[in-house]
Amino acid sequence: MISRFERVSNYVIVIALTVGVLFPVAWFVLTSLSPNTSGALDFSNIAWSNFTAAWHDGNLAHSMYASLVITVSAVIGQTILAILSGYAFGVLGVVGERFLFPVILLGMMVSTEVIVIPLYYEFQRIGLTNSWLGLVIIQLGMGVPFGTYWMRATFRALPRSVMDSAAVDGAGVWNTLWRILVPMARPAVLTLVLLSFMWTWNDFFLSLIFLGDPDKQTATVALGAFQGRHVLQVNLMAAGSLIVSLPVVALYLFFQREFISGVMAGAVKE
Repeated sequence: MISRFERVSNYVIVIALTVGVLFPVAWFVLTSLSPNTSGALDFSNIAWSNFTAAWHDGNLAHSMYASLVITVSAVIGQTILAILSGYAFGVLGVVGERFLFPVILLGMMVSTEVIVIPLYYEFQRIGLTNSWLGLVIIQLGMGVPFGTYWMRATFRALPRSVMDSAAVDGAGVWNTLWRILVPMARPAVLTLVLLSFMWTWNDFFLSLIFLGDPDKQTATVALGAFQGRHVLQVNLMAAGSLIVSLPVVALYLFFQREFISGVMAGAVKE
């Protein structure tokens, strides 16, 4: 039994943590609505025009479209490859798995800064710099190792009896994967999609290096340029940042239950 003191203490700690997390967010939102360019809160007038100014001055419409194309393409590719490779390593077993799987995991351990220079010159040689396709390919390479590890652990946590029953009923390898295992692993798949979307959408470093053409730059790069031009207008910088972060926040709020369920399900033993 939990004593009354322990219950009250738990509520106090949770409330304090909630306030600590939400206070900066609330301050950030209120700053974006303030007519005061210094960032000081001013409740005398709500300046919705800050969002309009940030949208037009930062050319966010085109750059967010670029981010959307790159992110959706990369997330779809990462998810499909992660499911296939996770199924191969976690259920089917592949020749040389003990060697191949650690090699794939090595992709999670190598820092982007270590490989970015040779990667840039290689992509420049084959004509994939200043190209959305080139950035999508890079994001695939950066995201698949984690996705493989995630889906391998997910499939291994599913009951083996379900797969055996499917085999007895005549289900082939593909039917077992797409009609049985993937629906059962839906929370983990959605969690992977959310994480991949967030990481790809928020990428600044690779987009800055590989997309030098202003007409092809992503939202994060456009936001950096916008903030550089409006460094003394804190309210406009906050409004622009809020616009760019909105897709990730909206996606998380829409799938938050599946995300939490997938994270909890991911805490499994190998």
